[in-house]
Amino acid sequence: MAAVTPDSIPRFAPGVRFRFDKARDAWALLAPERLFQPDEQAAAILQLVDGARSIDAITDALAAQYDAPRDLIAGDVLAMLQDLADRGLLRS
Repeated sequence: MAAVTPDSIPRFAPGVRFRFDKARDAWALLAPERLFQPDEQAAAILQLVDGARSIDAITDALAAQYDAPRDLIAGDVLAMLQDLADRGLLRS
């Protein structure tokens, strides 16, 4: 994923899984030979990455869920998803 845009539809790259790790009692992003433990905000975003929703739809859902300003959430969502795309964990 070169550049994440609001109309991009992100999905996890092949071999990447997002799961709840019962042993750690936390969400984990698993990739070949890598493990990422997202914070609470990142986990909320990643739970909405399903390969069907656009980044705009993810942002709208989070803004409604947290009753927060959409513009503020949009910036955080785009930045985080772009970082994961740059690491090869997401595609569109």
